[in-house]
Amino acid sequence: MNRSTKDLLLTALAPVMWGTTYFVTTEFLPAERPLLTALLRALPAGLLLILLARKLPRGSWWWKSAVIGLLNIAVFFAFLFIATYRLPGGVAAVLGAVGPLVTAGMTMLVLHTRVPLRTWVLGIAGVAGVSMVVLTAQARLDLTGALAGVGGAVSMATAVVLTKKWGLPRSAGPAALAGWQLTAGGLLLAPLALLVEGGVPELTGTNVLGYLYLGLVNTALGYWLWFRGIGRLSVVPLSFLGLLSPLTAATVGWLLAGETFTVWQTLGFAVALGATLLAQLQHKPNRVEPVAPKVLAKV
Repeated sequence: MNRSTKDLLLTALAPVMWGTTYFVTTEFLPAERPLLTALLRALPAGLLLILLARKLPRGSWWWKSAVIGLLNIAVFFAFLFIATYRLPGGVAAVLGAVGPLVTAGMTMLVLHTRVPLRTWVLGIAGVAGVSMVVLTAQARLDLTGALAGVGGAVSMATAVVLTKKWGLPRSAGPAALAGWQLTAGGLLLAPLALLVEGGVPELTGTNVLGYLYLGLVNTALGYWLWFRGIGRLSVVPLSFLGLLSPLTAATVGWLLAGETFTVWQTLGFAVALGATLLAQLQHKPNRVEPVAPKVLAKV
């Protein structure tokens, strides 16, 4: 296995783990506590990664970590769990699947790079494929949940592009960067969660197991792998890996929740997975850090 393939597969593990979030949230966690869930997912994981990395931000990375933490953690996690609690998993997944298209647009605006037509076509195919997999005739649309789902996709896409623009700090690796932003995002979420939702409710053993999984595996390990990938992969192909998250959610529902796949859903799964794979094939890995806007002719 060559290095680029290894980087791709390790990075892909992150959205696969994130794809279990909906099932864990609905089956293991207290109901109607999106901000608390976002807080308990982010802050403990961030502090753990900082402890393991033994690195604190320096210079401009204090404010850069705060900005990325606000977008990628505080805003994204809050919107993610609001959408998860208010929408069926399928609708929330489709809204999140617009991420590659949003990332392509942000790449043009922030990195000033040309995005080829095939990227847009693959992005549309990815959304269509995910829609075929997860949408049903019974899917309901809640306006607040829908706005949260789209807002989360925009927020995360902006954070990914900014992280690619700034690159990884020379004095720290992806574990430290993930820890900084998770901690910053958690600290920003804390007063909002306490003000809006009050204190931590009495937790059952099932709740504790769910939060431990979200914090340690889904978040600490997942975000370390994701930021490792940001430093090694091109930004738009990286965003297509996010399609693995709703596909994993559908697979988990099939395996653990007794859901079934129709021929139409199987076809959609193939379309979305094909768009993800083709997006990886059309770009060479980018190993230059940090990435300046003028360096890339094409993302």
